[in-house]
Amino acid sequence: MNIWIAIGVTAVGCYAVKLIGLLVPAGALERPVVRRLAALLPVALLAALTAQQAFADGRTLVLDAKAAGLAAAALALVLRAPFLVVVAVAVVVTAGVRALTG
Repeated sequence: MNIWIAIGVTAVGCYAVKLIGLLVPAGALERPVVRRLAALLPVALLAALTAQQAFADGRTLVLDAKAAGLAAAALALVLRAPFLVVVAVAVVVTAGVRALTG
């Protein structure tokens, strides 16, 4: 039964966040600081999630195949490769490192 309570609380919380977003006055959203924050916040969150997934295993720092794939993807981005090529390079390098290291 505890799982259903957690699901209910999560659903109510998500609805409340959406409702609060709709109730914010339009004038508050037009401020330059808010606009800049809204533009940069998703990028920062995605970068933090990527770093956490690539370099952490529980509470320890690891450098494994995921880090090598991320480095290869970053290099492909620096070389201005198309997105699908960047993804393919990351997949190939990650799979290669995993095959070599076991």
